[in-house]
Amino acid sequence: MTNEKGKTPSESAVETRYLVMPEQANPRGTAFGGAIMGWIDMVAAMAAERHCGTEVVTAGIDSLIFKAPIRIGDQVVLQAAVNYVSRSSMEVGVRVTRENPCTGERAVATTAHLTMVALDEQKKPTPAPPLQPETDDEKRRYENAKQRVRLRKERLVAAQNTLPPVDRGPLPPGRCTTKTSKPYQGDRYDDS
Repeated sequence: MTNEKGKTPSESAVETRYLVMPEQANPRGTAFGGAIMGWIDMVAAMAAERHCGTEVVTAGIDSLIFKAPIRIGDQVVLQAAVNYVSRSSMEVGVRVTRENPCTGERAVATTAHLTMVALDEQKKPTPAPPLQPETDDEKRRYENAKQRVRLRKERLVAAQNTLPPVDRGPLPPGRCTTKTSKPYQGDRYDDS
């Protein structure tokens, strides 16, 4: 339930289905990973927007490993829920299950964790409501997500520290000739 303290994962959870069509598959009848990834991104954005009530942008996705093939004619069930909230970023977990509509056979095809960032009207990061996990499963997912967020931040710092300095070549006469060894930071959505 929504209150001053935030929202529960169940308030913003999303479940949807897609039918795999021939144009979404390779010549062997297996769904393109990119098509599934697009659906994952879409359902994660829906859950994040339901949680924060604002526009969101995808800031990252953890690795995506397919455990079971998804074939033409399968129904793909996507379930998304917010697992963790920092200041403006949220981790959204997505489970992808393939279902054969004729036999009822189901198998988890993949899972993914996406980092979504809440944006204000000027497309700048804005605070998201805190997450209030209630059930044991929601609390477990929250604690696991907290650890993944910490590891992501550590990997980001390590990657930035290993980037070589940018060599922009010789400067025109009269310009400062010192070079910086600080790596390019780019446009980042970062809560730190």
